[in-house]
Amino acid sequence: MGNIGGDIAGQHDVGERIREGMARRRMSRLQLADAAKLSVSTLEKGLSGERPFTLATLIRIEDALGVRLRSAAAPAASPQAAADLGAYRREGVDWLIGSYLTLRPSFETPGAVYAYLTEIFWNDDAGHLGFSEKARLDAQFAQKGAVSMPYQSGHIYLVTNEHGQYRLMTLGRPSIAGNMYGLLTTLRSARGGRLTPVAAPVALLKWDAARRGEPALGLVAEGHAAFADYRREVDRVCDEEFSALIA
Repeated sequence: MGNIGGDIAGQHDVGERIREGMARRRMSRLQLADAAKLSVSTLEKGLSGERPFTLATLIRIEDALGVRLRSAAAPAASPQAAADLGAYRREGVDWLIGSYLTLRPSFETPGAVYAYLTEIFWNDDAGHLGFSEKARLDAQFAQKGAVSMPYQSGHIYLVTNEHGQYRLMTLGRPSIAGNMYGLLTTLRSARGGRLTPVAAPVALLKWDAARRGEPALGLVAEGHAAFADYRREVDRVCDEEFSALIA
């Protein structure tokens, strides 16, 4: 496949947009190359302008970063999300974009907390907010999808739909600190390899790693330095009635 020339605004502009995308997602060049299934050498040469990116390479980088790098052959996606996602406009949801430390009860270890990162970003191609989970110990189960934000309910929904199989986070509006609390509805592996529906409280804490440092991730059990703080945030969901679990 040939190199791209006329359908991008110039290799320099593309390189700058790739660097911006890496900075927003706090990805190293090695991580981007791995996510896009490229060699580090190919990425380095493209960023330096030594060798123009091919169309196939740009598509892989776009998928890894969730940004559009090529000039659209068709009209650009509307800056307003579709009606079934809440019809929100791009400029009205900047406050939601960012990284969130995500905490929920462990499904395997009673009392423990499972921690990972969720990135919320604007998906240029789709024309709406998207999300992607990062740094999960069980990386094969990491979720990604669309963000729905209807004004009627005042809640935020992180929706995964893979071949008709849904997973849903229902979250209240962010606090002053930018934190969100709500309920996760998903499936977990049960005995005999069966999948069982499960619901659990979940907390998404707005996280600025440059200011606050890297959070503790993975399984956080009693005795861990972060356990008390993490457990308190998870317990807030029901204690302060952000969500209710009714048996």
